Amino acid sequence: MEEHIYKKIEIVGTSKKSSDDAVENAIKKASKSIHNLRWFEIMETRGNISEGKVDMWQVTIKLGFTMNS
Repeated sequence: MEEHIYKKIEIVGTSKKSSDDAVENAIKKASKSIHNLRWFEIMETRGNISEGKVDMWQVTIKLGFTMNS
């Protein structure tokens, strides 16, 4: 079994739909420029309120990816 070295970064995804969608949006965007994504960890969830309703979800995640050898 090959050993891996991982790097972690922190990003924030947003969505008007849901917190899960905010995570998906963040991963989709990150995968366009970061290769070898392996896992994510949710750090914080928050949102904006407008007129007494949730207007926007914001989710901070850490992404882990393997480094090129």
